[in-house]
Amino acid sequence: CVGNMVARLSKNRKKRGHVSAGHGRVGKHRKHPSGRGNAGGQHHHRIMFDKYHPGYFGKVGMRYFHKTKNQFHRPCINLDMVWTLVSEQTRKKYANAKPSDKVPVIDVTQAGYFKVLGKGKLPDQPVIIKAKFFSKEAEAKVKAVGG
Repeated sequence: CVGNMVARLSKNRKKRGHVSAGHGRVGKHRKHPSGRGNAGGQHHHRIMFDKYHPGYFGKVGMRYFHKTKNQFHRPCINLDMVWTLVSEQTRKKYANAKPSDKVPVIDVTQAGYFKVLGKGKLPDQPVIIKAKFFSKEAEAKVKAVGG
């Protein structure tokens, strides 16, 4: 229903004086001839549901009773974003550090990330990254720069 529509714009104004107002004499305009809403999806509207909404009915997969979302909480961060967690000054301070020198430690868990993924490049300087999980690619890239 459109909000407060002006009466003069409603279609009904044009139909004044025409007996059945565009709904025909024979079939008549009845309230809900085929049921309200999605009624009859498995019965008289089956063809429409099968054609335009396949897979609407039924179930799929296994049930998981008492699913605690906590154990699946694993926010990820990509390698190209890891250095944004510490200041630019820190990165410059350790820019020419060798693997044997002191190197910065970036703890991604402190920033709320649990897993480090291997997208992007790391600047060519050694760094220690602390996380709960690493992808294989990420681990290889960190070791390649001497971390």
